[in-house]
Amino acid sequence: MRSAIVLGCVVLLAACSNPRQEVTSQLAQQVLLPAHQQWHDRNAALVQAVKGFCEGDAERTSVAQAFMASQQGWSYLQPLMVGPLSEGNRSWQVQFYPDKRNMVAQQAEALLDSHDPLTQQALDGASVVVQGLTAFEYVLFDDSVELQADKARYCPMLMGIAHHQQGLSGEVMALWEEAGGMLAQLTDFPNDRYASAEDALGGVLRVQITGVDVLKKKLGTPMGRLNQGVAQPYQAEAWRSRQSVASLQASLAGAQAVWERVRSLVSDGELAGKIDQAYAETRDKLEALPAPLFELVQDPANQPLLQDLYRSLDTLETLQQAELASDLGIQIGFNANDGD
Repeated sequence: MRSAIVLGCVVLLAACSNPRQEVTSQLAQQVLLPAHQQWHDRNAALVQAVKGFCEGDAERTSVAQAFMASQQGWSYLQPLMVGPLSEGNRSWQVQFYPDKRNMVAQQAEALLDSHDPLTQQALDGASVVVQGLTAFEYVLFDDSVELQADKARYCPMLMGIAHHQQGLSGEVMALWEEAGGMLAQLTDFPNDRYASAEDALGGVLRVQITGVDVLKKKLGTPMGRLNQGVAQPYQAEAWRSRQSVASLQASLAGAQAVWERVRSLVSDGELAGKIDQAYAETRDKLEALPAPLFELVQDPANQPLLQDLYRSLDTLETLQQAELASDLGIQIGFNANDGD
């Protein structure tokens, strides 16, 4: 983090003369880098929790808590995923989702069957399907896994995934903090990635708005919006651990953290108020959900509640993608998720 402090001092005078560069610098140093650091720290804690459980010094609940913290740290980061984490297939190594064919369970068991015991080298060389949090969740929460009775089989996978996540987040942090790395590219212009602060701000906003659209998909898919109204509870994110709603809340909080820094650039006070209200209403509706998403989507009586939440997310996305982009004069461009 020392490089962040030094770099912040170097760019301070230039940023103050350019409001957009000031906001982009704030985003980089106060939102994006800390979110990556939080993710890395939680992965380190996950390693320690697995070690304690597998050595008999801690209960399974401690691993579950550490997993949920890592999952929420990753969810918070998704609308902020500019730069290294979005490149080189890294995000798929964190989480294989959606898993439409139950590939995680099938490939996890196949990998364990072919290695007795599973080694770190074997897991690191395997498919992204078994390297991330979805596979970890399968081992920890799936009803078919006898984890407590068969630690010898499953602990190497839990430990392997935890170490893989820690190594991955450490690699990403290094790419952020190195000389000329992502932090520098968001604070000192022009550079190899961004010609100006305007380009960088547009890049951050595109990722953030796409993140809100992904929230709609993560809600709409288990609701059945892509399946002629037939609920698909097993397509909910983190359905085994019943953490779908918590993940949605964390991602919304990440998106809002970007908005709160960008807000000072908005010239239309009424629009800023509308976006504030859209975030507050969506947050309140998520908090008011009475049960895990896996359970809610299976009861047709809950459809009005879920549709109302979906409309709130849709309103939030539209306000940012159309009206905010217009106010700021930023071209958001085509969203790959449009039409889903």
